[in-house]
Amino acid sequence: MASDELAKKLQSRLAAAEEAEQRPETEQSPVPVQSQEPDHGCGDTPSELATKLNRRLDINDGNAPSRATRVFNPYTEFKEFSRKQIKDMEAMFKRFDTGRDGFIDLMELKILMEKLGAPQTHLGLKNMIKEVDEDFDGKLSFREFLLIFRRAAAGELQEESGLMALARLSEINVSTEGVMGAKDFFEAKVQALSQSSKFEAEIREEKEERKKQEVEKKERQAAFKQLQSAFCS
Repeated sequence: MASDELAKKLQSRLAAAEEAEQRPETEQSPVPVQSQEPDHGCGDTPSELATKLNRRLDINDGNAPSRATRVFNPYTEFKEFSRKQIKDMEAMFKRFDTGRDGFIDLMELKILMEKLGAPQTHLGLKNMIKEVDEDFDGKLSFREFLLIFRRAAAGELQEESGLMALARLSEINVSTEGVMGAKDFFEAKVQALSQSSKFEAEIREEKEERKKQEVEKKERQAAFKQLQSAFCS
């Protein structure tokens, strides 16, 4: 089985690394000896190799502990953006998440940048992901996607970078609206209160719009029933 073969290779490398550590420097050959096994450890220490081996065996046996999932609320974490801005960013993210897995991978990012008219090289795309890839999984989550616009609004992106091109060409206004960019504490407090009021106003508008739609729906249903009864009488 592939898992057994991987376990044997990692065990072999772990044993070789421990033997090399215990051998006196005078006995070690100055000429590096090329290993016959592929380098799965990538320079890891014996303890790191042992941890990876145990983790892999637990996964294969179905005993791996579940990793804690973080509850993410974009409206509370990214308060510098309005609800409309976040909804626009979410719509854009979902439009290019063609795999519908909740992530934008390298190929999907490639298509996104081409659609924006700013195509990137393979290395450029990898660097774009790397710059905001907090969990090092090689793809963009929605939270990491929002980080692009946060850094653009804060002026933390290089003007000619791929991420800056994404933020600039996405047609989403990422001007700072919250405490970011405030020059002093008083101004920051004023902006924070203003942002909170705007946030609440947007929620009220959404509720009123839903109520209006419900009323119109009921009126259409009543009119249809009246028309139906007229035909039946």
